[in-house]
Amino acid sequence: MRMKRKLAGAGALCAAIALVAGCGSSAKSGSATTTATGTGTTAASGSALPNLNGQSFTVLGVWTSGEQAAFQAVLNAFDQQTGAHGTYTAAAGGNLTTVLGTQVAGGTPPDIAMLSLPGSIEQYAAAGKLQPVDSAAQAAVAANYSSVWAGLGSANGTLYGVPVDASDKSTVWYNATSWKNAGLTSTPATWTDFINDAKTLGNSGVSVPIAVGGGDGWTLTDWFENVYLRTAGLADYNKLTHHQIPWTDPTVTTALNDLNQIWGDSSLIGSRANAVKVPFTGSVDAAFKANPTSGVVYEASFVATTITSDNDPSPVGTVAKFFVFPSINNSPSEVEAAGDFAVAFTKNAAAAAFQQYLASPAASKILVSAPGSGFLSANKNLDSSAYPDPTSAGLGQAIVNAGNNLVFDMSDQAPAAFGGTAGEGEWLDLQNFLSSGNVSATQTQLEADANKVTWTS
Repeated sequence: MRMKRKLAGAGALCAAIALVAGCGSSAKSGSATTTATGTGTTAASGSALPNLNGQSFTVLGVWTSGEQAAFQAVLNAFDQQTGAHGTYTAAAGGNLTTVLGTQVAGGTPPDIAMLSLPGSIEQYAAAGKLQPVDSAAQAAVAANYSSVWAGLGSANGTLYGVPVDASDKSTVWYNATSWKNAGLTSTPATWTDFINDAKTLGNSGVSVPIAVGGGDGWTLTDWFENVYLRTAGLADYNKLTHHQIPWTDPTVTTALNDLNQIWGDSSLIGSRANAVKVPFTGSVDAAFKANPTSGVVYEASFVATTITSDNDPSPVGTVAKFFVFPSINNSPSEVEAAGDFAVAFTKNAAAAAFQQYLASPAASKILVSAPGSGFLSANKNLDSSAYPDPTSAGLGQAIVNAGNNLVFDMSDQAPAAFGGTAGEGEWLDLQNFLSSGNVSATQTQLEADANKVTWTS
């Protein structure tokens, strides 16, 4: 299923990028004109794919089940068109950080790995472990993606990562049946309306109106990031992302106080002690199971595939619906996103050509059109008719329409030891905040933990 990929294993990452000093220590949708048959396929950049008969390459990722099948279809299409042979492997236990770190440290990296953390791209690049994207792939990225995506896949101005997929992380999912039963006839556009609608759900008999999956700390970072974006604005969001302002800054105080309006209200989320134990999947199930105990769950576009994979009997698009994360104090509509980038660890002509292909509308169409995969794309030349259902098409279009007004998941851009490790750093600090509601103590601890790692930008 599509979900946050900030996995445990920061230690393995640091071992693999030991050359990075101080790691872990102080210090509009349109129609594409893409040909899709035969060797010489263009990738919406005017550059044909080469003949690669007999050449092979490997890809390491975390995708399994429907996601793996969708990505394998992309690999198969590339192989058929070029004569190459690509082999995809899912990291054991889903722990790509550890598996990749071990392989890189041992001198046997995959030709391509799928990285969801721009911070990891920067660290591997700084350690000299990555191959820059070649000119053909650069042209394909420039032709098909807004510049913000190229920036996210770059380090010190050099492009290393090709965008593959994306998630819309500014979606709030609700049970339309519970909503109707409570007498609600519209969805909230503002933070105040959101809270009031949740209280209406509670008054109608919904025991825990808003399900919070605090057992997985990454869900709490997503809550914070959406609130912070709307209260602090884009400029400060980017500054905090790179620790250019401290976590003790008043803008963080404001965001945590706003979060407390929901997290500190037992009539909305139930007890804090219970909310911090609920896993992400459990929060989704609470809203969309046969006898739902919640009416709302905040999380990204991959909630749709979680509902399907967990066999929750709430059809996406009819019972399971979403609205945009609400505005706070008249904040503009902005989208937070996440995604995966294909980075090359070896000099391999087939791997380089595959990076070019991945940036094309043809590859994106195959990836997103697979029913049940949940993949979305930020490829601006992908026609939205490629998606298998209106909900997916709407989610994908929101990402494209955001253009350069899109921001990337803040904690995904942080060093993994701070923003991407279970039981440590930001994940743990926000879990403790969910439990206690202590704004000052949380800010102090967040800043202390941020100061334990090295920030690359």
